[in-house]
Order: sequence, then C-alpha cells, then structure tokens
Amino acid sequence: MTRRSLKHTLRSPDTMVMTIALPIMILLMFVYIFGGAFDVGGEYIDYVVPGIILLCAGFGAGTAAVSVSTDMTNGIIDRFRTMAISRSSVLTGHVVESVVRNLLTTSIVIVVAVALGFRPTADPLKWLAALAVIAVFVLALSWISVALGLLARNPEAAQGFTFFLMFIPYVSSAFVPTDTMPTWLRSFAEHQPVTPVIETLRGLLMGTEIGNSAMLAVIWCDAIGLAGYLSASLIFKRKTAH
Repeated sequence: MTRRSLKHTLRSPDTMVMTIALPIMILLMFVYIFGGAFDVGGEYIDYVVPGIILLCAGFGAGTAAVSVSTDMTNGIIDRFRTMAISRSSVLTGHVVESVVRNLLTTSIVIVVAVALGFRPTADPLKWLAALAVIAVFVLALSWISVALGLLARNPEAAQGFTFFLMFIPYVSSAFVPTDTMPTWLRSFAEHQPVTPVIETLRGLLMGTEIGNSAMLAVIWCDAIGLAGYLSASLIFKRKTAH
C-alpha cells in the first residue's frame, strides 16, 4: 500500500510540482520580501528556516486527506475488501507515503536554504534528532489528515478541511518571536502545538535554548498522532463495515 501511494504521487505531476515548488517559493518570499522587516537578533534566514520546514510539512501532510478521500469515493476500497489484506494497511500506506514525501521535501528546502545563506551549527547527531522531530511531527499530522479525509464527502472537501494545518504555524514562533505579539495572541502562540516543535528544531539546528520545548513537542505530537490514528481507525471501520 505504501508503494501504491508513492506511485500515485510520482504519476501526478501537479502534486510533485506543488510538493517541491511551494516550500521553495515560501522560503524565497519570507527571506527576500519579508525578511528585512523583521528583527530577530541575527540573520533572519537562520531564524525562519525551521518554521518554513514545519509550515511545508503541514501542507504536505494535508494532501494525505485528499488521497484517502479519493480512495473512499472511487470504489477501490470495495475491491480491497475482497482481497487478503489488512484493512489498516490502506490507511498506513497513505501515512507512510506522506512521511517519506515530506522528508524528501524537507531535504530539498534545506539544500536551497543553505544555498541562500542558511548556516546551521548542528553536528551529525543533532541533524538526526532534527529529522526525527520532523518525521514525528509529519506522522502526527498525517494521521489527523487521514481522519479528516475519511470524514469528507469528496476530495475537494477534504482539501478544505486541512487548510488549518498549513496556517497554524503562522501563529507561532515560526516567523517572529512570540514576545513581539499582542498579549492575547502571544498566549495562544506560546501554548499551541507547533511552537515547541519549532523551538526544538531551531535549538537542534542553530544551537538556541531548547528548555522544555522538546518534552512538550513529544507530548503534543504523541497526543495528536494518537487522536488521529484512533479517529481514523474508527471512522474507516464504520465506513467499511457494510
């Protein structure tokens, strides 16, 4: 099922273009258009790249909802039910494909960022830890996306359901320090799931203070992933029971 999902992605030029081009476009926009307006106490590209990575991971994970919704509406699930395969493998294939695709996109974004002036200070061990953080974050969002895709009546609705996954990083420490925000917005930005993940990733790559962000990031990702997995499994079981 993972191989099937990967083949579908490779055979969809528009998906591949958006998966690769969108992160690079967002990176260029923030570095060259908005970067000069923000004072983050250092090079803006070094500050913003971790946020760009998670922003694009949210967008990439959201496409899993469209893929699952497409499967649910084109009749292929009925065929799978007649085959000697595990029901859960259908959903797991989409999730694993999402993680693989997003790690590839992350690699491309990092290479482009380095070419633009991004200078991480991480050693090999911290790089591995950073990739693990990204993978866990994408895994959690992918399960939520799969659950939303199962709830949607069609792929178009599934795409709309996942818009919030892409915009949550905007209200976090991804692009500006949270202490520059109004008090009411700062409170939300500091206590939402994406901020501790970004601070952990930024600390691993750039050597900034991590504090308790790593622990909070793990807790948030585990909670979101578990909620998505249980919801997706329950909805899928109900929809394929007859």
